Formats: sequence, C-alpha cells, structure tokens
Amino acid sequence: MKPTSLAILTSSALFSMCLSDPSFADVDYHIDINQPVHHLAQVSVSFPSTTSSQLTVNLPVWRTGRYQVLPIADGVRLFSAADRNGNALPWTRTASGEWTIDLAKPTAVTITYQLHANELADRLRHIDDSHAYLDASGVFMYSPEFRLQPVNVDLSVPTGWQSFSGMDKGATAHSFKAANYDVLVDSPIETGINQHFNFEANGRDYDVVFWGEGNYDTQQILTDLAKISGQASMIWDDYPFERYVYMVHATNGARGATEHLNSTVIQLPRFNFREREDYLRFISTASHEFIHTWNVKAYRPEGLVPYDYQNENMSELLWVAEGSTSYFQNQLLLRAGVITAKEFFKDLSQRVVLNQQNPGRDTQSVAEASLGQWSSTWGDYAVNHSVNIYSEGYLASMALDFSVLQDSDLAHSYRDVHKALYQNFKIPMGYNVEDVQNILTTLTGKDYQPWWQEFVNQPFSLDFDQLLSQAGLITTYGDKPKSKVDTGMSLSGLHNDLILATVAKNGPAWQAGLSAGDELVAVNGLKVTADGFTKRFDDFNPGDKVKLTVFSNDRLKEVNILLAEQPKGTLSITAVEQPSVAQKAFFKAWLGIDWPFDAEGKWIKSDEA
Repeated sequence: MKPTSLAILTSSALFSMCLSDPSFADVDYHIDINQPVHHLAQVSVSFPSTTSSQLTVNLPVWRTGRYQVLPIADGVRLFSAADRNGNALPWTRTASGEWTIDLAKPTAVTITYQLHANELADRLRHIDDSHAYLDASGVFMYSPEFRLQPVNVDLSVPTGWQSFSGMDKGATAHSFKAANYDVLVDSPIETGINQHFNFEANGRDYDVVFWGEGNYDTQQILTDLAKISGQASMIWDDYPFERYVYMVHATNGARGATEHLNSTVIQLPRFNFREREDYLRFISTASHEFIHTWNVKAYRPEGLVPYDYQNENMSELLWVAEGSTSYFQNQLLLRAGVITAKEFFKDLSQRVVLNQQNPGRDTQSVAEASLGQWSSTWGDYAVNHSVNIYSEGYLASMALDFSVLQDSDLAHSYRDVHKALYQNFKIPMGYNVEDVQNILTTLTGKDYQPWWQEFVNQPFSLDFDQLLSQAGLITTYGDKPKSKVDTGMSLSGLHNDLILATVAKNGPAWQAGLSAGDELVAVNGLKVTADGFTKRFDDFNPGDKVKLTVFSNDRLKEVNILLAEQPKGTLSITAVEQPSVAQKAFFKAWLGIDWPFDAEGKWIKSDEA
C-alpha cells in the first residue's frame, strides 16, 4: 500500500485557509442508485481546480471501527476521469485503493465509476430494492489534496425512499453536507423504505431509523435508547454532538454494529429482538456504540489520529478503545435502569467463564493483541495463543478500575480516567501510554508503571474471587458444586460432522496428540455421531482413560485420552457472607447503585430479571 500524508489542521487554521485560498472549494459527490436489484450504483466525484501535474484519488482499504484491511476497491469498475470541459484524462491504477490521474494543465477534475454494493454484514455498503446503506469508506473516493475541504453529497434514489445521516441536511431531502472527508467517512447514510422516530434527551436530539421487518418493539427500544442517551454524565461532562442517529437493521445473515462520529448502525437477525436474552444483546450493543461517540470518536490513541485510510493504523491501546467501551456498556445500562443488577452480573459471570476457558490468556498480552489486531485471525490457533481486545480488554479495564478505586480510597474510578482523556486529548490530539499513566498518577498519587507492566504489557490471569471480594462479591457454582469431564476439544458444528474445530492447549486432547482438523470416528471402539458427541462423554468420569479412533491427515490412528475435570452448571456472582460496610461502599462507588442483596445474600425482588 502506498503511504499518504496529511497535515493536521486546527479548526482555526482551517478557517484561515478558507479565507486566504481562493481555490478552497467544495468537493461534490453524487450517487445514482440506478440498479438496486443488482446492487449497482453510479458514483461521480467533482474535485475543485488543481495546479498539480497529477491528482491522486483513493478509496480506503479499511473502514473505521474495523481494524482489518479489506478488498474494498474490488467493488469498483468502469473508472474514468475528465477535466472541467468533459475531456477524458489519462489515469493509472497505482495501488489497491489508488488511482493517479495525469493533468497537462490546471483544471477541475470529475471522476466516475460503477459501484457494486453487497457487503451488508461488513457494514460497508449495501444496495437492494428496499434500501441502501452507504459507508463512505466503501463508496466515495477522496483526494488527499482535498481531504480537508467541505463536501456535498447528493443521492438519486427510487421514489418513496427516505434518507438519513449524521451529517447536516443539504438543500434537498436526499442531500447532505459535511465539513470535510473525515466527517463524511464517519457519517454513513441509510436511505430506503424505513421507519423513522425521534426523541430528545439531555438537550440533544436523536433520530432512530429502522430498516427491515422484525419482531422488535419500537416503543421499548425508543424508551430504552432515551434512558441510555441521558446517562453520558456517568463519565463525561458534556456531549460532542447536538444530534445523534441510531440506525437499526433487522435482517438475515448479518449481525454486529459499528460506531461513527454521531451515529451508529446496529444489525440483528430480524426475529432476534423479542426474547429477553436477545433484546439484552441488542440494547447492550447500542450502549457500546453510544459510548464510542466519546471513546474513539472524540478521543483516541495516537496511532489512530489522524486516520490513515490507506494503511494500517497501529496502536497498543486498542484494548482501551474497545475493551473499555465493552466494560462501560452494561454499567451505563445498569445506572439507566435498563437492566437489573442480576442481569449485569449474569453477563459478568459469562465473561469470567470465557476467560477461564481461554488458553490464550497465558500467551498474549492486551498490548500485543492491540498491535496484532490488524492481522488477527479466528480458529484454533487464535483460541490457544491469543486474547481479544474486547473481552480481555474488558477484564483489564475492570482490574484497572478496582485498582483506581482502592488506591484513591474510592474518591476516583476508571470513569475519571476517561473523563480526563476527553477533557485533555480531544481530536486532533491523540493520547499515548504515558498520558494514561500520568492521569492515573494524578488521580491516585501512585506510579502505575508497575501495574501496567503486570496487566497490560504481559499476559495476565485474574483471581476473580480476590478481586470481587473488594466489592463484597464471590463466584460460585452453587452450594453443592458438581463436576463433569473435560475433553479439551470441540467440534466445528458444520454438517453434523465430527471434525475437531479446536483443541485446547495443554488440555486432554492436546496431550493425547490430537489437533484441529482431525476427524473423530469412534470412542472405545464404538462409532460416535456429532449429535451424540456430548452425551457419549457424559458416560465417563474425570480421570478415566478413553481410547479415541480418529482420521488425522486421512490416516486412521488411535490415541488414549485422559479425561480432565471441569465445573458442571452455571457460574454465578453473588454476595459474600456478611459483607462489610467497606465492601458495600466499594460496590456503590464501582457501579453507582445500592446493594442489591438482602440479609441472606439473595437478590432483592426488584433486581430479579
């Protein structure tokens, strides 16, 4: 990928440029959604006059919110360039996301190209006969020469469509305007046949746009989004926006969400809204993306400021950008009364179990995971040798929160770290590790370099009972915990086959010499099926030795596996016996709610889901 450079301009410098440079003019974008049923559109971009001998135009090779290089430019065909008089200009493809246009004399330049848009699950671009979702990263080219100049976007769409974006409205119902390309690229457009609602919270305006039919309850969603949107003061002292747009996709084959400057898109299968567990997944995602409006969009690590759209943006602090957002998302819901304390701790219990079952936590640190996010993969190797910036980043944030609370005698928490980052490192500034450590020292009076070395720069394993005991809590599998066998392997879950998807590092199957991709045939000489896999091993006890017959690289072999032990049942987090006043005070300072247990350590009725 060919590197690009960008001078960082403050808003005052940008204003001065506008006044002093007569060539500082708008970049005009137009997209004609002329073949929606085939996912096709025609895009044109008109750049102001330039005196350069060449004009470079780019389509990003990644999109914000997803730290991975993507084949975005493959959706472009029929590229052409013309001067101000409509005469064709010669051009060359110079990189995967770059076109270089030769100019014989000063001129304005207009480029046109066909766009194919069928990447809904990537939340990049999608066009069909009911809507178009347009993230500028996958739709609109830019020129580094004009990246800072104002932009206008005009859409030609089928009759009956409605268009929404976090950008300011233009002169027509299907046009928008933005201060520069960076605002455009972080302000996706949802246009089509949709439902639109709005509400107000804490003096800010909110739009909610639903595309797709599903079993969602719009009134419940609006009520809960309003509660969430009013809770920002739990961390920050003001808002970086006047208007915010929630875009909800109820569809099939797509799930996930992406944060943007003052909007978000959330995708969920159309019939995955009604059940409480499904709804909590949706509303916690909405909370996560809303928090990102500050953490990432208003302040972010140095390696991500400014965004370099043509190259990887490296940072060892992605765990703060993503993991800390995950850590705060359910706290916001809890304080807003959208979820109960019991639901909050059920989610935390599940995170504890996932961490305890992740062999990679002994191999990779959250700092290394942050730097490796751009090249991260899924599968057996990742499970055994990696951690996740979201899940382990959550736990690192939790450990840091507890440390700040303890070291400041409950005067400060990790929330205050993010308040300080927002106050002191708003974009175009970026923060680094030393900046975070200095904030921690200011809040607690202690040197946090040793803590950082232990929990960030090297792999860590938390003693959850010791940690949670500070807040009067303990993990438990019940009064009479039971155990079951642990094979240390899992199936792919595809086509009812018996292909091993993962073999846990140093677990029973690993020690027996099995690996991912092996095909299980028999247990103790008897055929086993995918459906009967779990039940078959329930016939044994921890410590039993079992003979497995497998195909490994198409060769039949037999191995003996010594079954291990794991807890049976569901881990829960509950109150310790006779919690102290200090423990209850810690709990209140941590989560901001009253103690949710009665004298017998049972949930107070109002906190039962």
